[in-house]
Amino acid sequence: MDTDMDTEMDADTTLSPLAVPEERDVESSLRPKRLSEFVGQARVREQLQLVLEGAMRRGSPPDHVLLSGPPGLGKTSLSMIIAAELGSAIRITSGPALERAGDLAAMLSNLLEGDVLFIDEIHRIARPAEEMLYLAMEDFRVDVVVGKGPGATSIPLDIAPFTLVGATTRSGMLTGPLRDRFGFTAHMEFYEPHELEQVLTRSAVILGVDLRPDGAAEIASRSRGTPRIANRLLRRVRDYAEVRANGAVTREVAHSALAVYDVDELGLDRLDRAVLGALVRSFGGGPVGISTLAVAVGEESTTVEEVCEPYLVRAGMLARTPRGRVATAAAWQHLGLRAPGDAPGQATPTLFGE
Repeated sequence: MDTDMDTEMDADTTLSPLAVPEERDVESSLRPKRLSEFVGQARVREQLQLVLEGAMRRGSPPDHVLLSGPPGLGKTSLSMIIAAELGSAIRITSGPALERAGDLAAMLSNLLEGDVLFIDEIHRIARPAEEMLYLAMEDFRVDVVVGKGPGATSIPLDIAPFTLVGATTRSGMLTGPLRDRFGFTAHMEFYEPHELEQVLTRSAVILGVDLRPDGAAEIASRSRGTPRIANRLLRRVRDYAEVRANGAVTREVAHSALAVYDVDELGLDRLDRAVLGALVRSFGGGPVGISTLAVAVGEESTTVEEVCEPYLVRAGMLARTPRGRVATAAAWQHLGLRAPGDAPGQATPTLFGE
């Protein structure tokens, strides 16, 4: 089943940290169920354990939790783990789904005491719903407006004490009043290669993949510090190993498989190299605006900005300037070209763990 799904997916989604609907079932099976099973994010795990254990000893719901960080690092998994550790039910929704205050009121009124409400992309919640959320988070109460115009009346409605877990990839877009109502905020960082190797080893056991240590290291080094990408690459390398090798994922097999999927040694794919190539060859290394760059590679500007650019910046190949994007010396070198003397950055990119 996974093989068919992977074949149908667009090749350019391979290194995207964003969730793909077709992967939902597979991702669900790979999610850790308890805090002790969660790999990486050691500081966040320790802090969260103290928050949860303290609340359980007091017999009260823990403070509301805000999880921030890039996509694909495990924010949804952590929200489910919070509910599991508390022995509570979890209700899941997203900011874009809460367009009206009534949508949120209906969800809040159905919560039982101690339930966990998870709102993904909470920075995209509509303003009327956000204002209702303030009162719910502080006083476990919502005011439902009945009627319109001068005859409208506000009816207070008590709701059961609950814990809100919000996830955001853009914490800067949260309003101050909403951010201040979270008692605990955790910022999730990109994973180191050795942590991704642990993620891959665990996933391989669940998926029944014969993953060798050197194969795990090879996949981890190209996974952009993101577990979601690592697990996606594992499934694609597994397909290659089963069809063109003996089923075992060794370093050599992983290397050959990732070459087929156009993922190079630095974790760049076709679109990443197209962006760098356009920036260097068409615009002389920049500066150039993101919209112009997107047109040059035939992609949406949001795709270039959200999928390609973050990793290229972290890899030291792209620099953001007030005038636009600029290719660093490392980008020129990666494309096999001589960098001009005024190119920013070092000639050798610095990646995770190097």
